[in-house]
Amino acid sequence: MVEKSAQVRPGAADEAGFLLEAYRRMQQIRRFEQRVLALSRGDAPAIAGSVHLCAGQEAIPVGAMAALEPDDRVVATYRGHGWALECGITPDELMAEILHRAGGINGGRAGSPYVIAPQRRFMGENSIVGAGGPIACGLAMAAQLQRNGRVAIVSFGDGAMSQGALHEAFVFAASRRLPVIFVCENNGWSELTPTSRIARVERLARRSLGYGIEGVTIDGNDPLAVRDAVSRAAAHARGGAGPVLVECRTVRLWGHYNRDVEHYRPASDKAAAEKADPLPALRSRLLAAGVPEGKLGALDEEVAAAIEATVTNCLRMAGPDPATARQHVHASAAPSRLPSPRAIEEAEVTTIQAINRALREALEDDPLALVYGEDVGHSGGIFGASQKLQADFGESRVFDTPIAESAILGSAVGAALDGMRPIVEIMWADFLLVALDPIVNQAANVRYVTQGRCGAPLVVRTQQGATPGSCAQHSQCLEALLAHVPGLRVGVPSTPQDAYAMLRAAAHDPDPCILFEARALYAMRGPVRFGGAVEPAAGARLRRDGGDLAIVTWGTRVHAALAAAERLAARGHAASVLDLRWLAPLDDEALAAAVQASGRVLVVHEANRTMGFGAEVAARIAERHASSLACPVRRLGAPDTRMPAAPALQAALLPDADAIVGAALAMFGATGSG
Repeated sequence: MVEKSAQVRPGAADEAGFLLEAYRRMQQIRRFEQRVLALSRGDAPAIAGSVHLCAGQEAIPVGAMAALEPDDRVVATYRGHGWALECGITPDELMAEILHRAGGINGGRAGSPYVIAPQRRFMGENSIVGAGGPIACGLAMAAQLQRNGRVAIVSFGDGAMSQGALHEAFVFAASRRLPVIFVCENNGWSELTPTSRIARVERLARRSLGYGIEGVTIDGNDPLAVRDAVSRAAAHARGGAGPVLVECRTVRLWGHYNRDVEHYRPASDKAAAEKADPLPALRSRLLAAGVPEGKLGALDEEVAAAIEATVTNCLRMAGPDPATARQHVHASAAPSRLPSPRAIEEAEVTTIQAINRALREALEDDPLALVYGEDVGHSGGIFGASQKLQADFGESRVFDTPIAESAILGSAVGAALDGMRPIVEIMWADFLLVALDPIVNQAANVRYVTQGRCGAPLVVRTQQGATPGSCAQHSQCLEALLAHVPGLRVGVPSTPQDAYAMLRAAAHDPDPCILFEARALYAMRGPVRFGGAVEPAAGARLRRDGGDLAIVTWGTRVHAALAAAERLAARGHAASVLDLRWLAPLDDEALAAAVQASGRVLVVHEANRTMGFGAEVAARIAERHASSLACPVRRLGAPDTRMPAAPALQAALLPDADAIVGAALAMFGATGSG
């Protein structure tokens, strides 16, 4: 059943005034999109690349935003120009961005499908289908925890209703009764495929029942119906009753993107969409209500003239300065929210105890810090890293989540965007592979695209590497994968001290940080110096000095390298061991010093050799320090195979002290393993 306008704001005068204003705003969006379409076509288009336009869907952002409060948060689909304008981004700021001008709201870094302006409460379009749902959950979670009464609203197309990330968002939002409104802009098309061929339900909103979420289907071409439905949904969410799914039935007047010739679309479907065009329908409604034709005509001319002035102004704007293209990948300054140094305390503890202490201090230092993930709350974590934290800090700050990695990581992005400091746990690094989007496409991009105005300060803790009995889906070393992504900080602690210090550093860093811990080291005991000042989230550490050979390594292989260095010393070879610790950013100064001290470099890692992070280390040395080398850099890693569960098979693959000694002696021109 399609719900019609409900009289949430009664009174004929109210409705007439709203509808006239809605007509003006819808006309502004339509005219804006018409000019964007024209500027993106032709032999020499002013707009490069693809744009996705919202012609036919203007009533949805206009009606929805009329129902919300000025500080509610908005996440939009990539067909989101209308939402951006309704959030207060000016036509000039938006048009300049689409034209890739320096005066654009993102300085030309976002273009059409990724406009983001947290300073205007527009938390971004998203060109990854369905990815906005988890982010909106994080924004709603921040509102819930900060008790500021906000709601978050996220729009997406009907095609996104097939995306796993969105379904994870439904589960996550329902489980925590989050104040989030999911708006499905159902135009009948999943890109180039009719949604009717995919979905086996007539009303997509009915899917909400399976999640325990309120769902409603409305006429998305009627701004009054949209306003009233969203107003009720916002009241429901603000009142603590949880999320709502609003399905807005609408039309797509033009193609999926600007160069779509729509060869796949039946003429009858296009004609039906044009017949249902919300602008002529609203115009007729206003005329029938007594609004003079001349008044509407004057309004049309005023809007058209304003948009033409916008186009003229933006075409005259300069493009962005190429010299700025590398700026704002990371925060340019040290963290500004560092706590006062703690009293020094020394103790010998296990790695997992050191991690627990760092989490506890992060929660004590910052009331906006959160710790969450699968089983981290009530049970204290599958490895015990969060033991007793929920009891001491409460379920609002330390909590369990559904088994939904996209929702966990995506919500962390949203929460970080709105002031929280989330620290989330992913049990195994292998599980990151089902949810790379929130890290790679979302968190890593925020600072760059916003030109440094905003960041996503979050921490992802995970563990990796082989342990006896761990199968090929629970043993991969993935540090090279994420160290490749600009905008992320990636650390691999090797000792209890570093497990504590590096997590503490990450918890206060303004950039997204990924910490790859080693399950094989969780039970390792060692001295830890607790307290003191928070160190930077960067920097290598020289674990052993020696002038004949530099063994460069990180993580579990640090201990194998130290054992190998002892054996090499017995044979008269002084080997240094450089623990890189933070792979991104890489400590080039420490690397240069190690190379210059010995002229021989052996890079060792647990991950398989081909395209492991050791290749980057070797390449940097070869490019920057070739004149200091006595022989070519050598790499030692696991063979290019999968990791078996049997301990005997694992031992045959992992580079141990014997393998390191053998590789080192070969570099000295000697034989044998010592």
